[in-house]
Amino acid sequence: MARPVAILRALALAYRRDWTAFQSLAGNNFFLITAFLLGKSGTFVYLIFGLVVLFPLSTDPLRKIPPSRLALWPLDRRERWILRLASPWINPLTWGLAALAVWGAGRILTVGMWAAIAGLFAGVFLISAVPLPSGNGMWRRVPQFPGPLNQLVRKNLREILTTLDFYCALILSAAVLAYRIFASGLPPEAFMAMTVLVVGAMSSYAQCLFGLDGEGGLSRYRLLPVRGWQLLLAKDVAFLAVVILLTLPLAVLPGIGAALVALAVGHAPAVERPRPQTRWRFSTGGALGNGAIQLVALTMTASGIALTSTWFLAPAVAAWAVSVWWYGRDVERVLG
Repeated sequence: MARPVAILRALALAYRRDWTAFQSLAGNNFFLITAFLLGKSGTFVYLIFGLVVLFPLSTDPLRKIPPSRLALWPLDRRERWILRLASPWINPLTWGLAALAVWGAGRILTVGMWAAIAGLFAGVFLISAVPLPSGNGMWRRVPQFPGPLNQLVRKNLREILTTLDFYCALILSAAVLAYRIFASGLPPEAFMAMTVLVVGAMSSYAQCLFGLDGEGGLSRYRLLPVRGWQLLLAKDVAFLAVVILLTLPLAVLPGIGAALVALAVGHAPAVERPRPQTRWRFSTGGALGNGAIQLVALTMTASGIALTSTWFLAPAVAAWAVSVWWYGRDVERVLG
């Protein structure tokens, strides 16, 4: 029993470190301000947050051990069965589902409810078993961009695709797209409001553009023959490409204006107060005040473009361009 217990302890420690997805919500300005402003009416948004967080957390802890390494360990058949049966209980979701089953044991539950519980229980073990492309998989199949910054833009786009902010915004955008296909009658103001939500869901990432690069990434930037504003521009182009794609079913011009303003406000903490980020987590932005300014500014810009005139896009472009130039100088100073 000593060997399985030691392995289970190591798995528990490794799995506990992975439960930073909920902690990352604490620094996500969109979640905090949504909770503050929407309250109970934001239930749909909170369900999306929960759904997005569920995927990186719904993993079988035993899959953290590479199969080739596990096969080499001197474990007999009994010890491997102990690991197989005990390892799922390291995942807190398993305890939550078990508690749900105990709670429903003394109550009358429908067949559909029991099926949903069984499906969630199976999902805890099966989601992580879905084969994902590696190496040259889908994360590397991003489009080419014209110009000398092509590879930098593609690298930044791949980083965005490993944040939960993107998938939260994607679900919001897909929900509106499905409504437009299968229903009708949504007022134009609703599209503008959903655009604000989508860009707001991405806004925290604009405050930590260098967060996923790490020290190695910054060292490589020092060796590149590019200016600071070009490094910032490459990150902004990737961000804008994602926002344009997400707001196509909504209101694309207000979305572009809102994204430009979010970037203009987010450059300050991204460059002057960089915060390390973790992949497959929500982005943890800077101070709450900066996030509030971001959301107010992007909301006003999107509203002005959608409800008044597209000319409001011009000051948004100007503010973003000045911000890229100004903080591009700071990037050069930081890289030194």
